[in-house]
Amino acid sequence: MTTENPMTVLVTGATGTVGRPLVERLLAEGHRVRALTRNPAKANLPAGAEVVAGNLADTATLPEALSGVDAVHLIGFGGDDFAPLTNGTEIVDLARRAGVRKVTVLKGDVTKSPLEEAVEAGGLEWTHLAPVEFMSNALEWADSVRNEGVVREAFAGARSAMIHEADIAAVAATALTTDGHAGQEYWLTGPQALNPPEKVGVIGAVLGREVRYVELTRDEIVAEWRGSGYSDEDVEFFLAMRTNPPEAGYTVLPTVQEVTGKPARTFAEWVRENAAAFGA
Repeated sequence: MTTENPMTVLVTGATGTVGRPLVERLLAEGHRVRALTRNPAKANLPAGAEVVAGNLADTATLPEALSGVDAVHLIGFGGDDFAPLTNGTEIVDLARRAGVRKVTVLKGDVTKSPLEEAVEAGGLEWTHLAPVEFMSNALEWADSVRNEGVVREAFAGARSAMIHEADIAAVAATALTTDGHAGQEYWLTGPQALNPPEKVGVIGAVLGREVRYVELTRDEIVAEWRGSGYSDEDVEFFLAMRTNPPEAGYTVLPTVQEVTGKPARTFAEWVRENAAAFGA
C-alpha cells in the first residue's frame, strides 16, 4: 500500500523495538523516512531509509536531522540508561522552526515526562503513545526455553495485556501520517491479558513441545534481579508492577483496532515470528 501524499518522517530511536518496525511500515506506505541513530554503521535498516547520526539527548546533533521533516516520532526516555530527556523544550523549538507539524511521543512511564510537557506546550499536533508491557519482554525466557524447556518466573497470577511492538508502530504511523489524532493519549494493549503460566502455555503450543512453568518465590526472583545487576530502584519497580500493578497494565483496550482499523496481534503471533529465539 502506498500513499498519494507522501510525508517525510523523522524516526528517533530508529533501531529500537518500536523504531525499527515503524521505519519499515512508513517505507511500505510510501513515505520518506529519516532514521536517527547513534551509530548509523550498525543500524542495519531498510535500504529506503535515510540513516543519520544523532542523539536526542544532545540537542546540537538534531538541527540537520529535522531539516525538511513533516512529522517526528520521539521517545521520551532517550537519555543515558533510558533516563527521561531533559532537553524537551529545545527539541520542540528546533522542530517547530524546521516546520514539523505532527509529533508522536512514545511514553516510558505512566507519569508525564518533561518531553511530553514540552511537546504539549510547543504548538505541535501531538499524540502520546502509552503502551503497556512489550511482548518482546518474553525474550528474557528464550535461553531457558531453548536449553531446558523451562520458564522460571514468580507471581503466577500477575496478568499483563502485553502488546506487539509492530502494533505500537502501526498506531504511531497512523498518527503521524493521517489527521484526527492530535491531542490524544493512546493507551495501547494487546487483545489478551495473560499471566506467566498462560504465556508459557502459548510458547509451548506454538513451538509444538512441552515448556514447563516453574514458579519462583518472591525472594528467589529478587535475588535473580539483583544478580542481573538491577538497582534497588529497579527491583522496587518490578515488585510494584507484579504485586500491585496499575489497572491499565492488565485491562484490554480496543485502541489498536480503533486507530489502525486492524485487530491487535496476539501473543501467539509474536511467538511464531520469534520462534527461532526459543529454539524452534
